Amino acid sequence: MDVIFAKIILNEDDKTITKRDLINDGFDCEIFVNEIRFINNIKLKKDNHIIYIFKNKYKSIKEMFKGCSLLTSINLSNYKTNHVSNMNSMFENCSSLTTINLNGFKTNNVKDMGCMFSSCKSLSSLDLTSFNTSKVTNMCCMFLSCRSLKIINLSNFDTNNVSDMSDMFCECSLLTSIDLSNFNTNNVTNMCGMFLNCSSLTSIDLSNFNTNNVTNMGFMFSSCSSLTSIDLSNFNCDNIKTIDKMENMFKECKKLKNEKILYKDFKIRNQLLIDLK
Repeated sequence: MDVIFAKIILNEDDKTITKRDLINDGFDCEIFVNEIRFINNIKLKKDNHIIYIFKNKYKSIKEMFKGCSLLTSINLSNYKTNHVSNMNSMFENCSSLTTINLNGFKTNNVKDMGCMFSSCKSLSSLDLTSFNTSKVTNMCCMFLSCRSLKIINLSNFDTNNVSDMSDMFCECSLLTSIDLSNFNTNNVTNMCGMFLNCSSLTSIDLSNFNTNNVTNMGFMFSSCSSLTSIDLSNFNCDNIKTIDKMENMFKECKKLKNEKILYKDFKIRNQLLIDLK
């Protein structure tokens, strides 16, 4: 039986927290709010905390905390996730969450991390160094609208099996740099909007990116208004069949000049002529 403590602060106008407010239907759990209960002869009392007691192990914890907009911190360091394969939207729209402890999180069997931290607008840093992503195929919108995120370490990410990275960092407007030098993108087909509205991004290393299988790069760097140069000389756009799949790729990249973009692909050149004219 796993016990998870998640701190919560109530709004003055909303004194009632229901099970539906906190967790999707279908989870076998009990929730105690500001009460004393005995579980396996252990006295549990956490003022202003929610206590989750999970009775079974699940393969999917999809949308587990989705929409818990009052949560400010959560510690899942002791939560057993060995069998979990789906973490899609797990913390989506936890807009007040400022700290999250995922140390010890087992992600060895996870295949879907799409929208996992989407709209966690108050998170300023995220330590995912313990994550094993070797089986993950979906990272679409993983950090979408993490607008306070300044630091993110993805150096241990294994992306060998990922096929979808669309909108992955979209609207991470405070990130100034992202180190993706370890990313393997051999199997990625969708990079649409991947860095859209990363307006503080000044540098990005994509030298290891393999885009041979990518079919969509639309809006990929759109509104990266602080980006001054970029090396795309290893990019291959042969599988992008229609112009709309590259549409607005560099739109509103106000500091990016044609001569500051390294490229070999003819399609990138054509898109540059449209976007940077």
